[in-house]
Amino acid sequence: MLCTPTTRRRWLKTLAVAGMPALPVVPAVAQVGSARVTIRLSHVVARQTPKGLTLERFRENVQQASGGRIQVVITPDSRLYGDADEVQALRLGAVDMLAPSLSKFGAMGFPEFELFDLPFLFETREQVHRITQGEVGQALLAGLSHRELVGLGYLDNGFKHMSANRALLAPEDFMGLRMRVQSSRVIAQQMRALGARPVVLAFGETRRALALGVVDGTENPISNFWTQRMQEAQIDLSLTAHAWLGYAVVAHQRFWDHLAADDRRLVRQALGEALAWGNTIAQRENDGALAALRASGATRIHVLNEVQRQRLRQAMRPVYANLARPTARWLDRVRSALG
Repeated sequence: MLCTPTTRRRWLKTLAVAGMPALPVVPAVAQVGSARVTIRLSHVVARQTPKGLTLERFRENVQQASGGRIQVVITPDSRLYGDADEVQALRLGAVDMLAPSLSKFGAMGFPEFELFDLPFLFETREQVHRITQGEVGQALLAGLSHRELVGLGYLDNGFKHMSANRALLAPEDFMGLRMRVQSSRVIAQQMRALGARPVVLAFGETRRALALGVVDGTENPISNFWTQRMQEAQIDLSLTAHAWLGYAVVAHQRFWDHLAADDRRLVRQALGEALAWGNTIAQRENDGALAALRASGATRIHVLNEVQRQRLRQAMRPVYANLARPTARWLDRVRSALG
């Protein structure tokens, strides 16, 4: 029987209600360095994106370091689980590792991660890395243990840009648009501050929703825009660079604890190298996607000047005033770290 995304969601919901794990809790690893291990990893973007390429490198690293004893099976592009059900799949044991966008952690009970959704908080990649690779970022990962998650590291995608079927250069350009957003309270407030209506949709459903007119526009790093062929449904891309999109690689504590200690070290080292590499190629992938998009001629590309960026920044300032208290406390730490 064909297992569609709808069928999978219904299956996961049934298991959750019944209090049953989707798969046996104990993986097939018992002895250090002897038993074969399979790590199932699902994600929602295309392979030829910073996240897709980095996770493939992680897979190769693990296989090489373990001599093929540990295999990482990766299912990309929402083919197995999408935005709506991947976290539940992890909790139920249907997958072992995920790399969700940082926006998803707010809805999972970690409002402090909402700071990564704030508009115009970061101006450069270096500023982002000062947080994710520093004391604040590591403290955020450590806090995931409260919900039985193991935070293993951060991965860049890049700055997000606005798209629609008209140029989005000023707050009035957003008025009345239905803009697809992730399930993030902060991003929804950002769109409302611009006069748009936020519509929460899974990433894998976005291109079709744009083509059908269910939504009018969205925000994405250019690599996501290009690999999802959104240019077929969006006439205009405005290079707003208004916020950052990154990911955290996580495992469920139950799965992690059943790995042998040597295997945990191997996986951490393999992932650490892959993330370091991935964070160097993210900008390259976005630049390449932008060049390909320009060459295609399918979408008009608009570059904002500093006055236009400042107007957008000012329009979205109320988002900061409406932050949840835990997020506001973490924002103080971020600002201190950024100097």
